This record gives sequence, structure tokens and C-alpha cells, in this order.
Amino acid sequence: MNDALMIRPVLFSSLRLMVVLAALLGLLYPFVTTTLGGALFPFQAGGSVLHDSQGRAVGSALVGQSFEGAQYFHGRPSAVGNDPMSVGGSNLAPGNEALRERALAEADRLVVRDGLVIGEIPVDLLTASGSGVDPHISPAAALGQAARVSQARGLSLEDVTKAIASATEYTGLLGEPVVNVLRLNLALAALPSGEAGQEVR
Repeated sequence: MNDALMIRPVLFSSLRLMVVLAALLGLLYPFVTTTLGGALFPFQAGGSVLHDSQGRAVGSALVGQSFEGAQYFHGRPSAVGNDPMSVGGSNLAPGNEALRERALAEADRLVVRDGLVIGEIPVDLLTASGSGVDPHISPAAALGQAARVSQARGLSLEDVTKAIASATEYTGLLGEPVVNVLRLNLALAALPSGEAGQEVR
């Protein structure tokens, strides 16, 4: 009987602590951080959604997507088809023959599509990212596609190169410069072009 009387206050104290922590960490903390995040960083909190010239949402600045057609810049290869619901890499080791064959096939495709030279192709155009939805490519990878895009859009190579420079971002103080592919394609779609119907879809 004495043991039961001694255990009861401990149980009540534990239950009170659990309720308080559940309210603080399960309700109050998420509410405060979500509210502050939405107020201070509305673009990021809303998914970093980008819109075309018609105001239509066309994608997120944080998620890579597939583009078809010579008029578009293309991102990195993706092991998941740029599907944000099943992100992941190929997980193939550097010595894996399947990885080598895939990279060689991609290199052959880039030689035909963009006139690039094997051995000088930027590595990010040959290798998939760990997430499979990397929205960025290197400036070198963008410049390697510039001639094709300028011809397909009826734009001068200089205008396309300027658009690449404008879409170049820096990932922190020590980060490498990168180009957001969706932002770049949107910027080009907004330029007066010799080819009609080049909106990003």
C-alpha cells in the first residue's frame, strides 16, 4: 500500500510533464516556427515556386525538372526521372560497369545534341546528383548548351550568354557558382524571340 502511494505522485508528475512537452513541442513550437517562417520568408515557405510570364506556376526553384526540346536548357541526368516524390541517386559505385556505360551513352548523346567534345564535357552533364532532383548545373554545363538554345530560339549567342550570367547563383561564401535551369529557361522565354511559342511548360 505504501509503495502504491509513493508511485502515484511520480506517475502524475510524469503525465504532467508529458502533457506540457507535447503542448510545447507538438503544438506551440511548430505554430511559432511555421508562422515566423511564412512571415519572414514567404517565398521559401511557400515552396520557392516560380511563375511564367502569364503568372502560371511552372515549378520550384529547389526542384529540378525535365525539359524536352532544343529550345530549353537541360539539367543533370536523373536516376529518378526528376520525380520529387521518389528522390534518390543511382547508388552505383564508381567502378560499376553500368555507371560507365550510362555515362558513355550520355556523352554520345551530348556530342550529337550539343556538339560537345568527349573529354571536355562538364562532369555534371554526365553524372546524376544524389537527390535526382538537383535544379542546378555548372556555368560550363550551361555554356555548352548555349549554341543549341540560341539557334532554336532565334536569339543571339550573346543574349543567351547574358541570360546564363544573370541566372548564375553562388551557394554561400565558399560555394561554387551554379545556374538554376528553370530560372534560366523562364528568363529566355521572356525575351523577344525569333521563334514563337517557347513558354516553359
